[in-house]
Amino acid sequence: MDLVKNHLMYAVREEVEILKEQIRELVEKNSQLERENTLLKTLASPEQLEKFQSRLSPEEPAPESPQAPEAPDGSAV
Repeated sequence: MDLVKNHLMYAVREEVEILKEQIRELVEKNSQLERENTLLKTLASPEQLEKFQSRLSPEEPAPESPQAPEAPDGSAV
């Protein structure tokens, strides 16, 4: 019985280490993508941001950025 328990504990520890490494990689990738996103938002013109926001599907929240005021005919000013 101890042999089975030891084998299972070893397998679980090994799986936990693999998952921890995957989490580290995903956190690193997420940080990189957030930096890229911030840079792209900074470099994008208000017109480009507005076009992008209009393409978002209704279920997705709009990114937090100031929107360009619209003229009475609906075009951006």
